[in-house]
Amino acid sequence: MKQTYYDAVIIGSGASGGAVAYTLTKAGFNVAVIEKGRLMKREDFSKDELAYCRRDIVTPNLFEEYHVIEEKVDGKWEATPTYDSGISFWNGNIVGGSSNFMSGMLHRLHPDDFRLKSKYGPIEDANVVDWPISYEDLEPYYTLAEELVGISGHYEPHPYEPPRSTPNFTQPPTKENAVVTLLDKSCKALGVTPLVTPRAVLSKDKGHRHACYYSNFCGSYGCSSGAKSSSREALLYPALATGRLTLLTNTHVKYLHSNSKDQVSHAVAVDTITGKEKTIHGRLFIVAAQAHESARLLLNSANKYHPNGLANSSSELGKNLIFSGGGSGQGELHKESLKEISFDALMQPGYFINRSILDWYFIDDWWHGKFKGGSVEWMFEHQNIISRARKNNYEDGRLVWGKALGERVVERFTNQKSIRFEIFNDWLPNDNCYVTIDPKHKDKYGMPVGKLRINGHPQDLKVGNYIAKKCEAILEGMGAKNIYSSVSSAPAQNLVAGGCRFGDDPKTSVLNRYCQAHDVPNLFVADASFMPTGGSVAYTWTIYANALRIADHIVDVLKKEQV
Repeated sequence: MKQTYYDAVIIGSGASGGAVAYTLTKAGFNVAVIEKGRLMKREDFSKDELAYCRRDIVTPNLFEEYHVIEEKVDGKWEATPTYDSGISFWNGNIVGGSSNFMSGMLHRLHPDDFRLKSKYGPIEDANVVDWPISYEDLEPYYTLAEELVGISGHYEPHPYEPPRSTPNFTQPPTKENAVVTLLDKSCKALGVTPLVTPRAVLSKDKGHRHACYYSNFCGSYGCSSGAKSSSREALLYPALATGRLTLLTNTHVKYLHSNSKDQVSHAVAVDTITGKEKTIHGRLFIVAAQAHESARLLLNSANKYHPNGLANSSSELGKNLIFSGGGSGQGELHKESLKEISFDALMQPGYFINRSILDWYFIDDWWHGKFKGGSVEWMFEHQNIISRARKNNYEDGRLVWGKALGERVVERFTNQKSIRFEIFNDWLPNDNCYVTIDPKHKDKYGMPVGKLRINGHPQDLKVGNYIAKKCEAILEGMGAKNIYSSVSSAPAQNLVAGGCRFGDDPKTSVLNRYCQAHDVPNLFVADASFMPTGGSVAYTWTIYANALRIADHIVDVLKKEQV
């Protein structure tokens, strides 16, 4: 049988893979996107908490595919497979990847995030470097992503709001709950400026996609209207419509094969249903499998030309893995003590809080000093019914049962509502946060699993705790009760970056400024792996923007080869 030869082979169909596929197919090139999971359409998604949050129907079984996590316990590093811990570092193995399940609260990086070392200087035990590109290089692609995938919001000038080349968003903000009246008032009394949250959710119809219908279930669930700006909805469907995209689902890439030192010839993959191996050939290969899995794939692609892993002459592959620092907290608004808004308005289902705070993105405090800070997102407690019913069901160390439990659950669901905040601050890259492969542990395909050593920097906790106290004060001003916060060095498994750092020096980086491997010119890495530092916001908008940027470069490369 004749082997199909693609202009580009993309491994992974999430935010970055979709952006590259969209750009290349629109430019007239034939592209294959390889996705380990299946294609789920809008009508396939449900709001089944058991299925999505308890039984992981869109992620692998941890006894078949897993990671090994190294954490320091009593001063010693201990390795635990995730099938023992139950902690999953998979984030949506279906077409569109984890972008199907994001909450969609997106921000651009600030210009100073691109020059963190120049701005703040070196930090002890942290591997902070400046980016090889600037905000100005990425700004046009932030704008393109905003329009292309659909990000709703309202721009207001703010000292830490990055500059824009357009006056406002093309999509107005999503609908807001009346609780913003209390939040805004409390913020202003404390001298804090609340901003409207940019959200990757359509507030009005766009092409084949319908506006948000305010189901109450956004994060952790797929969208049944197409409103959520996932790679699947916003990029892959239009790419498929060109007729130049081949979507290879249920296909897991085991390694990339190279016949020479500077060229990948094909991907070796396995059909996850039949178990049969196959090869996929192309001119260029773009890895977009999520940071820790992209590094794992390249490490597993070691051969005589690349004995330490594909594109790893610098020995930097897998190093400087980063997550998102920060934490969360919440407080309860109770029916009997609520003021200024009605309880019925508070309980209005589906509407968003839609507020962010950037006031502490950079901190200049006479008591605590000057340092890089973070951002805050405000939201209601997750709508998962089972999780909410199970909360705080202990009294004097004993589980509450029967009538007392029923009364407690009724009270929680009918007479109060919890307001939540999430803090995002830099996870500083360091020598003890990286991914390697573990030859002793292999997945069901015989592929060595990723071994993640996870270690947060003390500065991450300092920043998170500083901001948490500020947020607790806002909740107090709103009249909330039972206020608490939690800041931890445990990472958010859905926000992973680094491992394939980009830079101008091949001795200290894996990729060049176009996310092209220094060692292997026909290999690119498009996901968040490229990021030397993560900024103090969720990565998704930056992933979309950077993938669109490097996709333009790939188009130029392919056109030059045609001449």
